[in-house]
Amino acid sequence: MTREIRERRRRTGFRIETAAGEQGTLAHVDYRGRPRVGRYGVDVEEFERIAVPTLEDTPEGGVAVIDELGRMELASKPFRDAVGALFAKDTAVVATVHAHRHPFTDELKRRADVEVVRVTHGNRDALPERILALVGPG
Repeated sequence: MTREIRERRRRTGFRIETAAGEQGTLAHVDYRGRPRVGRYGVDVEEFERIAVPTLEDTPEGGVAVIDELGRMELASKPFRDAVGALFAKDTAVVATVHAHRHPFTDELKRRADVEVVRVTHGNRDALPERILALVGPG
């Protein structure tokens, strides 16, 4: 999951956090290297250190929740590979995906076993129940 980093009420970056509580910095305005997404430099190595093992450890028959498949995260080929491997397993994947075009996410959205749900103000409150019905037991 990604969370905003705020300093003096101004967003300055994003943290990544696993369900187990491991955290790191995904991107920050003070990072000067590449890749860059807007004004943020992405720390791909830190992101991969946290995100890739978490995805690889998702058990067969389990559920992976990914927030999000966006430009910062997609800058990592090992991350894309780990997400792709989830779709080769008997694993349910629930993910938020950016609305922009990207070859990786475009391909995922075209899969026959993927249901794409556009989140709107009108449907967002009902989504937890709908997702549970899709990935829950029985």
